[in-house]
Amino acid sequence: MELTRRDAVAALGAVGVAGGALAVSQSDGSDTSEGDDSTPTPTPTESDEGESGLSDHDLDTAVAVAEAIYPSAVENVEGFVTDFLRGRVADDPERATEIGETVSYLDDYVATWYDVDGYLSLPPETRAEVFEDMNANTVDPEPEGGDVQRVRYYLINDLLFALYASPTGGELVGIENPQGHPGGTASYQRGPRPQK
Repeated sequence: MELTRRDAVAALGAVGVAGGALAVSQSDGSDTSEGDDSTPTPTPTESDEGESGLSDHDLDTAVAVAEAIYPSAVENVEGFVTDFLRGRVADDPERATEIGETVSYLDDYVATWYDVDGYLSLPPETRAEVFEDMNANTVDPEPEGGDVQRVRYYLINDLLFALYASPTGGELVGIENPQGHPGGTASYQRGPRPQK
């Protein structure tokens, strides 16, 4: 199942980030299926890093985290996570700082325990194990808590919420109309779909 920019906008809507959702929806014409606008607004680049609040390293690390924790059936993780996080921090520079500090802690943890430069240096098959080793899979998420609690809150939970709040991610777990995404009258007029 391929995640799209529309999924990122729906996830931002579920989070309640209207300004970020608007910015993502207007940012690049590559996901449009209708309209003749041949002059899309450019998507943020490295030169816009101060504007988005997240460094390329922070975004790349978040994408690597998502690839480790998302189901293997999900495609276009990089585009979805990048769009979601840029929208998430568009109106909240403090959140961008918190995510950056959390990524720094994750890199330091991995450098200490796995003897590599950072989380991105780990082989993909090892990345999910890091969260089990640091107990991030069992600790309570707390934005003001300890470092591992912040990894759980800012990286793991935020990215999982984004996935399952999106229409495509919701379909993976049988949620046809995730909160904030109306499915239209057709979805209310038909019976439940059989499980595959």
